[in-house]
Amino acid sequence: MILVKNGQEVDSLSNEYRIAIYLRLSRDDGNEESQSIQSQREMLTAYIQCQGWQIFDEYVDDGFSGTNFNRPDFQRMLNDIEMGKINMVITKDLSRLGRNYIQVGYYTEEYFPIKGVRYIAVNDNYDSTNEDGNDFVPLRNFMNEWYAKDTSKKIRSILDQKAKNGEPRNTVAPIYGYTYNEKNEKGTAEKIRERI
Repeated sequence: MILVKNGQEVDSLSNEYRIAIYLRLSRDDGNEESQSIQSQREMLTAYIQCQGWQIFDEYVDDGFSGTNFNRPDFQRMLNDIEMGKINMVITKDLSRLGRNYIQVGYYTEEYFPIKGVRYIAVNDNYDSTNEDGNDFVPLRNFMNEWYAKDTSKKIRSILDQKAKNGEPRNTVAPIYGYTYNEKNEKGTAEKIRERI
């Protein structure tokens, strides 16, 4: 099979593994690319260089939740697996692949093995070729999903409490037609209208 990357033919036999690194972070930190994504990239690149391997392609979903697998670059990566372009996927940890334990289990236990794809989660010391060391992966996947649900519940609770206290839930910009009370005064609507 002849592979093409960036318009150049790639000899698939020169490197046993055609490696995809997958980077994901749920929330964008406001920069063009988040610090966490940069950190993940540096860590995975160093790991791959230590193994004497080369990266075939990079897939980045910055600002996408791990609870949803309909992420643009994740889907592109799956398409490249289907096309036979890559045969190894490496992530920082299992939670970067996703935070839905059933879906992550599907990819690590069924999809990747059927497609002949080796999967490595560096920080979790997970390697799909090492069956002995992967006994706790389902539990870890469950905890990753629980963490996402717990965080969501806590954020919702904080936002509800802010609303009950009369504080804005949206700190970026006021809701259309309203302005923020710059002095952070509290009071009834009548008191505020009297001042206007």
